[in-house]
Amino acid sequence: MYNNGALANVQIQGVTTEEESDRALSIVESLLAEENISPEKEQILRLLVTLIEKFEDENYQLAASTSHSILLHLMEERGLRQADLVGVIGSRGVVSEVVNGKRTISKGQSKSLGEFFHVDPSLFIDL
Repeated sequence: MYNNGALANVQIQGVTTEEESDRALSIVESLLAEENISPEKEQILRLLVTLIEKFEDENYQLAASTSHSILLHLMEERGLRQADLVGVIGSRGVVSEVVNGKRTISKGQSKSLGEFFHVDPSLFIDL
């Protein structure tokens, strides 16, 4: 944990490498674990989160993913099968067509998937 003494030694700089990102993330996690953090620590927390997000935006191209590939990734990550989405986005046939890329994900389905996976529904809408 980063106590006041250790936090005073933290030098805020740009996050440009995976190692710097990991270091910043560990500080963020420590700050989030604290109760009633000071306004100064809150500012450090916000700055670190901003730097980490900038690094991730520049180095991880989630935006280049398709709604279909995001759906498949989330299903794999959670160990889900097509049957687990029946009722979430439609019948067994509709789910099969969506999962196999034969049918695009509708706005209504993207909202349901967002709620189901606890993510932003716009991830399931291809621009």
